[in-house]
Amino acid sequence: MSSSAVAPSPLPPAILIERPEHARAVEVLVDRAFGPGRFAKSSERLREGNRKLDDCSFVALLEGRVIGSVRLWPVTVGGAPAAFLGPLAVDAAERSHGLGQALVEAACQAAAKAGWRAVLLVGDAPYFGRIGFSAERAAKAIMPGPADQRRVLVKALVEGGDQGLVGPIRAA
Repeated sequence: MSSSAVAPSPLPPAILIERPEHARAVEVLVDRAFGPGRFAKSSERLREGNRKLDDCSFVALLEGRVIGSVRLWPVTVGGAPAAFLGPLAVDAAERSHGLGQALVEAACQAAAKAGWRAVLLVGDAPYFGRIGFSAERAAKAIMPGPADQRRVLVKALVEGGDQGLVGPIRAA
């Protein structure tokens, strides 16, 4: 009788709140994902001098390594508070397995629990649309600096949370 050894299936990544000891690995991951050009993006203006929402920022760990990250930041849209998502980064070898979506969903659930009414981001509508983001309600939310306003998306976390988002988006 012959038996063949079957390798155990790898454990899925653990998604948990980002802790201070993850910060350096997150920065390295984001630098690899976006390169130095990320600092020229208008989204970066909303993060400069701002403080991430610690209870709404997550990492994905695989065997102790940070392989994914998402952060949320407090902003206002015409004076109304909202959470701003970004950057979302997943290690190149781990993409196309739903990890980015899982990170965004975890961040949105945490933001809803923390009392945020909506989450804004700048991104690809077909990708983020699968997670409930839309450009329609964000059409009058104006990003600072040069930005493709069609890529500004919003997701309501409560009924009507995406209404009335009119005016400039600023760091809170």
